[in-house]
Parts: sequence; C-alpha cells; structure tokens
Amino acid sequence: MAAAARSCSCNVPGCSTSGRRQPYLSFHAFPTDETLRKSWVRLIRRDEGPSFKILWGSTFVCSLHFDKESIYVLESGRKRLKANTTPTRFPWNNWGDDQPRRRSVFDRVNTRLGVAEGVQADAESAAEENDQSAASNHEPASDHNYAHAGVVDAAAVQTIRLLEAKVRDLEGQLRDLSCILNINRYCATDDEFRFYTRFPSEKVFWSFWKSIAPSASRLVYWSRAQRTTDVMGLEKPSPNRRLQLVDELFLYCCRVAVGMKEKVIADIFGISTTTVSRVIITWANYLFLVLGSEPIWMTRERVQATMPTKFAQYCPNVRVILDCTEIRCEAPSSLTLQSETFSNYKNTNTFKGLIGIAPCRVITFISKLYTGSISDREITQQSGILHLLQPGDACMADKGFVIDNMLSEVGATLIIPPFKRGTRFSRRTPKTQSIAST
Repeated sequence: MAAAARSCSCNVPGCSTSGRRQPYLSFHAFPTDETLRKSWVRLIRRDEGPSFKILWGSTFVCSLHFDKESIYVLESGRKRLKANTTPTRFPWNNWGDDQPRRRSVFDRVNTRLGVAEGVQADAESAAEENDQSAASNHEPASDHNYAHAGVVDAAAVQTIRLLEAKVRDLEGQLRDLSCILNINRYCATDDEFRFYTRFPSEKVFWSFWKSIAPSASRLVYWSRAQRTTDVMGLEKPSPNRRLQLVDELFLYCCRVAVGMKEKVIADIFGISTTTVSRVIITWANYLFLVLGSEPIWMTRERVQATMPTKFAQYCPNVRVILDCTEIRCEAPSSLTLQSETFSNYKNTNTFKGLIGIAPCRVITFISKLYTGSISDREITQQSGILHLLQPGDACMADKGFVIDNMLSEVGATLIIPPFKRGTRFSRRTPKTQSIAST
C-alpha cells in the first residue's frame, strides 16, 4: 500500500528520496506476508536487527525501485502494488538492466570467428582476395575492433555549421546583455555626467574615452604589476576583468570626483572592495602617466588672447595665478611621516600640491603632491613652475607666497594683495577689488 504522508522516506541503502522533496513518488510499506517481507529485505540488502527494524507506518520503499507495470492507480489517485510484487530496481543492478548492454569486443570477435568457420571454400578464396586488396591499400592492422566512421551527410554538416553560427551569435548577445555598462544606468543626461564624472557633458566624456581607449585596453592591474619582475611580462594586459574598461573609468570617477566610499562602490558594481581598490590605484597611475604627459601650459600669446578685460586693464602681464590645494589623507603609522604630512592650516594630515591657473580660469599647471607641512615657497621651488616662466611674466598669488626673489631670478614679477598699512585704505585697494571681482 502506498503511503500518502509527506514525511515518508525510502529505506533502501543509498536512496535519499522522501515525500517532502519528491511528492510525485509513492512510498510502499513492507508486506505483512512473512515470506514476501523477507524477500524484500533480502533484495534491498538489509538485515533486520537493532539498526533496521520494520515498523508499520514508518518503513517504506519508494516507487523508483519497482517496475512501472507493478504499480496501478486507484480511482482516488492512490497508487498500489500488484500482488506478490518485489522491488527489482537498484543502483547495484543498473536499475533493473533497462538499458541493453553493448556486447564486448571479445564476444563480437568470437561471433565473427564462428561465422567465418562455416563459410565455404569459395568464400575463403574471396576473403583471400579481399586480404590481398587490403594489403595493397596499406591499411594497418588493428588489435581492437574500432568502429569505422559513417557516411558524411552534407546536409547534416551544413545544418551543424548553421547551428554553431547561431550559437555563437546567441552567446555574443548573452555576453552583451550580461555586461550592460553601469555608466549607462547612472549617466543619461549631461547633468548626470557632470555629477558622477565632473566632465562638462556626455560628449566630452565619450570624446575623452575614445582618446584613451586604445592604450587603456592594455592596462596592467596594480597587484599584477607588483608581482611581475620581468619587464617583458608587463606588456601583456591583465586578464579576467570583472568590469568593462569604461566602467572602470566610471568607477574611478565615482571615487575621486564624487567621493563615494569604496564599500558603496563595491555594492553598486557588484564587486569586492579589494577589486575596487585595485581598480582605483591602477587607473590613478595610468591617468597620471597619460594626462601628465599632455602639455597644458599656455603660451604667452594664448594667455594674452584669452585674458579678461579687467586683467588686461590692470595686470596685462599676468601669466599664471598660483595657489596651493591640500588633500586629506590617512595618518601614517610612522611618527616622522605624521609630522611631515600634518598641515597647520587644515589641522589634519594632508598632501599638498601647487595649482597654476591662467587669467581665463583654465588650469595650466599641476604639480606633484608633497607632504602637507611644506611651505608655499618651498613647493614653488620644487614644483618646476619657475622653469616655465619667461622674462616679463607676472605671477599672481596670495600673501603666503613670499617668492619675489625666486621670480626675479627668471625675470618675472609677483603680484600679491597689498599689505595693511595703517588704518586707511591704500591707493591699490580699488585695483585689488577690481581684480578680485573677476
């Protein structure tokens, strides 16, 4: 009788079916007839004892171990076993030997030898002729009965090729769908591009990407560059990227331009924080090399042509406006480095850089980063901007840049706001206000 309880389970060794996981199976209790019950126990390879006891309502054999012809269905839908039915399908007997076995090579060879013994003499002579013909064709003898290739069907071959081409096409479509650019999900308008990337528009961003894409395709991730000691090995790009290259650039912009935390970026892009750090470091080094090699210093003629009216009126010789910027960093573990990177102006650990801006508000000079404790005078000397100035140029800066003598060595002059002298405004105050308003 089949049990309907969903808590039933099969007691055949190696069978893990249960009514809860396989509700479509039926579970049959052991028969009450002692002889038939012992036959069931013997067939399932179990022995009644302390480890296996047949209990009514809790010991079953699932329908997988019975022939389909042995099971019938009642009008109520319950499944029953025919009289005197025994389980016959098990893993150790290949589930009842439903599949016909392939004859062994030994049996097939013996069959052929038996047939060969009964042929007539004329058949033997024909066989000898066939052997001679085979020898003339130089066919190598084989100790094994390998199957010969069948006749090639041209139509089938053509169909296979068409299907293979279709599979490749579908795989490409699947690859494209599974690699939807994250940048397209978040940046659809110029305002969104300005927010996430700080590029002025979508057109400018894609123009920039088009210019760096050929070299970016051979990027070497930072971790691999650290492990590689062979210089020739660095020529090969890093394999198995988790993101497309343009998404890596977008990730870098989200971190540097927007200031997102690495954990937030990892959740957005579906990658680990370790991968986020590796991508950021890799792109920071790559963009430093690519963009750092681009000349952004404007010629004197270009500065004069783009100079605002008030600058041309009051400071016509200004070539560059100097100022420093500081970027906050983590406090180093070394006390010496802590003191070197500590900025009294920001009251924290920073890196400091010198920025040069043309009167038309275009950045024309960016120095390397130095420790936050460096003075404005020292960073001006170490940055290399003095080598770009020409005699007759003027530099505008705030009062902290005490660099008059340094500029005079290259024939340039310094323009700074006037210092307070007494309680009255000096004559240079209107000029200073006019320049500041630009």
